[in-house]
Amino acid sequence: MSELYYFSPEQKEIAQRTNLVELLRAQGEVLKPSGSEYEWLCQGQKVTIRRNLWYHQYEQVGGDAVGFVRKFLGKSYIDAVEYLLRFNGEPLPEHPHQMQEPFVLPPACESFKRVFAYLVNQRKIDREIVYAFVHKRMIFESAKHHNVVFVGYDKDGVPRHAHKRSTAKEGTYKCNVAGSQPEYSFHWHGIGEALYLFEAPIDMLSFITLHQDGWRQQSYAAACSVSDKVLFQMLQDNPNIKNVCICFDSDEPGQTAVQRISDRLFLRGVKSEVLIPAHKDWNEDLIYARKE
Repeated sequence: MSELYYFSPEQKEIAQRTNLVELLRAQGEVLKPSGSEYEWLCQGQKVTIRRNLWYHQYEQVGGDAVGFVRKFLGKSYIDAVEYLLRFNGEPLPEHPHQMQEPFVLPPACESFKRVFAYLVNQRKIDREIVYAFVHKRMIFESAKHHNVVFVGYDKDGVPRHAHKRSTAKEGTYKCNVAGSQPEYSFHWHGIGEALYLFEAPIDMLSFITLHQDGWRQQSYAAACSVSDKVLFQMLQDNPNIKNVCICFDSDEPGQTAVQRISDRLFLRGVKSEVLIPAHKDWNEDLIYARKE
């Protein structure tokens, strides 16, 4: 398979989440149940299997299904993903990889009028919290369509990610700016030990509004998806973080992602807990709280 081929995020996710118990049994391998996990012997050495995750007890390394195929079947990354897609009955990519567009922030409007009206009046986010992010140039209003733009910076202060959201009352438009690096999606660095991870910037700001006491001291990140890339970049950039609170939506996609992320944190020895909004997401919780 040519290395120019491109795997979509969905294809990578399918490959990574392949059930290793099913994969091994399909190859005629014998696994021993051990509580909620399974034990597999590889050349006499024990490997623990939990759904799509594995941990080599002797070498003290682990990973997901793609890493498993690379290590134990000796395949390259591309061949491993292709192998797992075939196992799952998924079509292989047909389009060659395209060069990523350069990341450029959309031109900013001189005014923040529509952004403040949308976030404060419509979404009920505390004005001072919005201002704190505006002051750090992490939120601005785009000049062309007056979208609210949430900006993520790397540790050197260079913008690397931007997420646009319509400020129209019934607007549903939202997307990441082309060339955005998901490792640096909208986030806030604190000096405390906690990191709170959200799906969307508005949920992150809503949660902070609901829990304002000492909020500046903690760290927050909005994946602008259900990815965990910004989470692990934050852990790398902030050694002070000791505990991760996963605060995704209460719906099925959100909670499925929560399980995947908590498993990855477990493999890295990072403590985590799950916070679930009472309604679908944290902004709905905030709006209901404002009505009381």
